[in-house]
Amino acid sequence: MAMGWIWTAMIVLSLGFGLATGNLDAVAQAAMSGANSAVELSLSMAGVVCLWSGVMEIMNTCGISDGLSRLFRPLLRRLLPNASQDPQTLAAVCANASANLLGLGNAATPLGIRAARRMARNCDGVASNELCLLVVLNTASIQLLPATIASVRAAAGSATPFDILPAVWLSSILSVSAGLAAAWLLSRRERSRL
Repeated sequence: MAMGWIWTAMIVLSLGFGLATGNLDAVAQAAMSGANSAVELSLSMAGVVCLWSGVMEIMNTCGISDGLSRLFRPLLRRLLPNASQDPQTLAAVCANASANLLGLGNAATPLGIRAARRMARNCDGVASNELCLLVVLNTASIQLLPATIASVRAAAGSATPFDILPAVWLSSILSVSAGLAAAWLLSRRERSRL
């Protein structure tokens, strides 16, 4: 609902400024050009998204995703002790972490939502520290293989779409570390108030 109002306000402001400055033709031309570019990018990325979704499905069928999930279980049990008591919640969190690790944000989102819904059942309308930590881990996810970013770079004409790997690894580690530290500090602060 809020996004509808934001988009409407942006369009109205653009048209208003276009009218005020006498550049309404330029505004209309920019809108059409932007829409054309968005459709071209979406179509060029569709094949890459299908490819990586297929790779994820093959990994699920072969059991590689389950192997990655088993690797994450000990760490996730320490980070999310209450959520790990429910096997289905832990499985959803592990699958979400595996998809994020592979840079498959489109596949990770439904798994993260499923895990968050299961974790929110006992929250009584207020997000628990573990639920907030899940959001932090999803937002700052560590990616070994940034498939979505590489597909955008390939669609934009990059000859080497994966040459950003060292920067992605470093920024992923830093963002997750900062997110975990902030979540830990804020949860300690909340516990000290109680």
